[in-house]
Amino acid sequence: MKILIINGSPKGDSSNTLKLTKAFVEGMGDHEIKEITVSKLNISACKGCFPLYYFSVPGSLKNLIDRQLPMVLPFMTEREDGIGAGAHPARYDMSGKRHVLISTCGFYSAEKNYDSVKSMFDYILGKGNYETIFCGQGELFRIPELKGRTDEYLHIVRKAGKEYISSGISNTTREKIKELLYPKEAFEEMADASWGIEKEDGGKVDQSLSFTKQMAALYNKESYDGKDRVLEICYTDLGKTYQMLLGKDGCQVFTDGRLTATTRIETPWEVWLSIARGEIRGDVALAKGMYKVKGDFSLMTNWDKVFPRSSQVNNGLSDGDSEAKKPAMLTMLIPWITFWLAVSINASSGAVITLAVCGCLPLIMARKALTIYDKFSLSLISLLSVLALQDNMQIIAIVAAYLAFGLMWLLSCLTKEPICAAYVKYDYNGDDALNNPLFMKTNYILAASWGILYLLIAVWSWFLLNFNQNILLQVLNNAAVIAMGIFTTWFQRWYPVYLAK
Repeated sequence: MKILIINGSPKGDSSNTLKLTKAFVEGMGDHEIKEITVSKLNISACKGCFPLYYFSVPGSLKNLIDRQLPMVLPFMTEREDGIGAGAHPARYDMSGKRHVLISTCGFYSAEKNYDSVKSMFDYILGKGNYETIFCGQGELFRIPELKGRTDEYLHIVRKAGKEYISSGISNTTREKIKELLYPKEAFEEMADASWGIEKEDGGKVDQSLSFTKQMAALYNKESYDGKDRVLEICYTDLGKTYQMLLGKDGCQVFTDGRLTATTRIETPWEVWLSIARGEIRGDVALAKGMYKVKGDFSLMTNWDKVFPRSSQVNNGLSDGDSEAKKPAMLTMLIPWITFWLAVSINASSGAVITLAVCGCLPLIMARKALTIYDKFSLSLISLLSVLALQDNMQIIAIVAAYLAFGLMWLLSCLTKEPICAAYVKYDYNGDDALNNPLFMKTNYILAASWGILYLLIAVWSWFLLNFNQNILLQVLNNAAVIAMGIFTTWFQRWYPVYLAK
């Protein structure tokens, strides 16, 4: 048997541990023995290629810790916290000092990867006497393409710092800190792809393929709608084309072109890298013609759901808001619809019913956020209801409502958030959608279209009501609104594709 003794003591041959070791080896019998004395070797500290440092602290930090020996007295004492068997009393008064231990690691989770570190600091500082912030997946912080997600995590850490300095880190924040940046499967796929080598034979992988595999690892299986899709990416300047099969079980990358693409992206390599790094918005680059999209465009409109770069938990809402707090267009429409229907039947009772609806609606929709358009609608319809209560003012009130509704849509086109965008933006990454030129152009046109429609409705309603053509008015108005609804559904699908082309 060959035996290797690694003597880690700085005392070298005078090591007490070495005496025990040699006694143990002697008991093993006559064997070939080789001894390495670490203190005689010129070994530099680890450069950090493997960030876990074999489940302990970096060697240079351990050297610093060992140099803290003068902080204690040489006399023997017992610890009150039960850690270890015996201790040395502190040389200086350390009461009132607070400590925070912060570290990242290179596996998908920090859980169970810091046991040796915590054991060491339990002995140094006392168990429960220090705060910890341990983050798995630490290697992701250096990847600019994942900045959206890592920035979210850093926001939570900043919040933890703010709480720590005041009343202490809350349990909610602690749980957020423990959350994985990405699921285990996604992280490990990205980590494996980042090395740029094949698992099977260790061969070198082209950088563009490595990057594409990392992108594929971000695929969100929850976005699967029952239809398999094939995303084909052609890096035009590299002459490289890859296909990604997006299915219910995950995303596979193919290099042989065996599949039929449902969506094809033709882009220079550097353009796609800049988009991935957040240096330029993908929708802006598309609008400028920096890359092309062919085939099914729905994948592009839902890109951030299919390949999320952030958790998107809040979906554009502020901290503490839930999904239910998104505004609903129904809140804005109910007062107008109630007014037109009720007041058309009977001016007095209809106005009272409308006022009651306006008063109760904020309570009924309490779980929904109110936009400026909701508040404006409630206020204006309340005033128009009061107008309808006046003698011989029914027709004027109804036509004024159509006119005001149309003007509200048109005037919203002069703001950064037209009416339709204020409600549907939450389906397109919240406020981030307001920076999307395709999204905004589409919504400005739709807002203007609805505004013009209701101005026309106001005009013909005035004439038809004055000639007592109520039935014709209802048929014409309903037909116009239904037609505009059909147009809206078609236009919001067609126009972004048209712009992209």
